[in-house]
Amino acid sequence: MDFSISEEQKALRDRIIKFAQQELNEDVVTRDREQIFSRELWQKCAEFGIQGLPADKTYGGSGVDALTCAMGLEAFGYGCRDGGLVFSICAHILACIAPISKHGTEEQKQRYLPGLCDGRLIGMHAITEPGAGSDPFSMQTRAERDGNGWRINGTKAFVSNGPIGDLAIVFAMTDLQKGFHGGATAFIIEKGTPGFSHGKRFEKLGLHTAQVSELVLDNVYVPKNAVLGTVGGSTSIFATAMDWERIVLVASHVGTMERLLETSVAYARKRSQFGQAIGKFQAISHKIADMKVQLEAARLLAYCAAWRLDHARTAALDAAITKLFVSESLVGSALDTVQIHGGYGFMAEYEVERALRDAVGSTIYSGTSEMQRNIIARWLGLG
Repeated sequence: MDFSISEEQKALRDRIIKFAQQELNEDVVTRDREQIFSRELWQKCAEFGIQGLPADKTYGGSGVDALTCAMGLEAFGYGCRDGGLVFSICAHILACIAPISKHGTEEQKQRYLPGLCDGRLIGMHAITEPGAGSDPFSMQTRAERDGNGWRINGTKAFVSNGPIGDLAIVFAMTDLQKGFHGGATAFIIEKGTPGFSHGKRFEKLGLHTAQVSELVLDNVYVPKNAVLGTVGGSTSIFATAMDWERIVLVASHVGTMERLLETSVAYARKRSQFGQAIGKFQAISHKIADMKVQLEAARLLAYCAAWRLDHARTAALDAAITKLFVSESLVGSALDTVQIHGGYGFMAEYEVERALRDAVGSTIYSGTSEMQRNIIARWLGLG
């Protein structure tokens, strides 16, 4: 087993960290408090090449493999303290660019990928509904044939980038008798299409700079070339998005975990109580030691799973294991960081309370921890 990292991967990591630390962290406390999404920072990231990491160079991307993309987003999560911006960009890359890159027609790739890579377009992924979250079989959005196209009606919930997005991959039932597997289809729908709008904007516990809303489809007509993949073939589209999110999105969490570890070590060294640095107390040093163990295990899981995205027939089990472990480790590391900082950790100025608020959602989005355990159990023949 070769665990070495190439010079190109090291250089990419270093460049992204330097860029993020220099360009993306100013006024992050204010942006979080006022729940501001910065299109200017989004554009800076695109110009640097973040959004285009996995897309083919033909369409304006960098064309890196999944492992290198994971390493790049790990560096992004480490260097950028704006968790909402990191989340928004990851959702855009992994749930929109990745499926279009893998399943889109040549016309769709040429039409959408350049804008998604260079910052002109913001992507969305819409499958969750008010009554259908972990259970896609309960999906109520319907698409019916209308002449040479489709007529779509329904409401999607918790859509990342919903209020600011320019195009969405929308899932709708096209054959009720077949159900979700074989009876659901993915469509690419552009902002400005009559009847297509964002609805209620959601207030969240964390990730305040990431915009999330409903998407409303009121008698929306799309031509047949709006179908992504094949009619009834949404399962593979959804699987691509989820595998990439559950592996490569959580790689950004690994970067956040490393930053939290360094923050905790630095504070434990300088903060004194009872005549000595608090890091000399086992109650503190053992927390930090456990954080280091969790970080290294999380990184290995993420890297191994990312490699399998490009080299294995399926990475679904690896994705579930990685998502479960890394997300719960992130929450634990964030909580430990707050605890190590004591009363200061509870205060906004130290910025670690924000890391905890942002971390909580990681065990929910892209499939809850409970769903990941269900997936793992089924792979073990228990479901």
